[in-house]
Amino acid sequence: MAIMKSIEVMSESTKSFEDAIQVAVDRTAKTVKDIQSANIKNMKTTIKNGKIDKYRVNVKITFKVGD
Repeated sequence: MAIMKSIEVMSESTKSFEDAIQVAVDRTAKTVKDIQSANIKNMKTTIKNGKIDKYRVNVKITFKVGD
C-alpha cells in the first residue's frame, strides 16, 4: 500500500490559471519526487487598470512518500 502526503502551495502567473498551476507543479517537482496529483483549491486574480494583472492559485499537491 502506498503512503501519500499532500502539501499546499500558492503560485501566480501573468498568463493564465493553467500557467499558474503548471508553475506550481514545476517548482514543487524540483524538490518533491513522485507527484501524483494537483487539486486546485482556490483561484483568484488581481486587477490593475481594469485588466487582469495576475492569476493566482492555491494548489494541493499530493505525492508518494518514499520507502
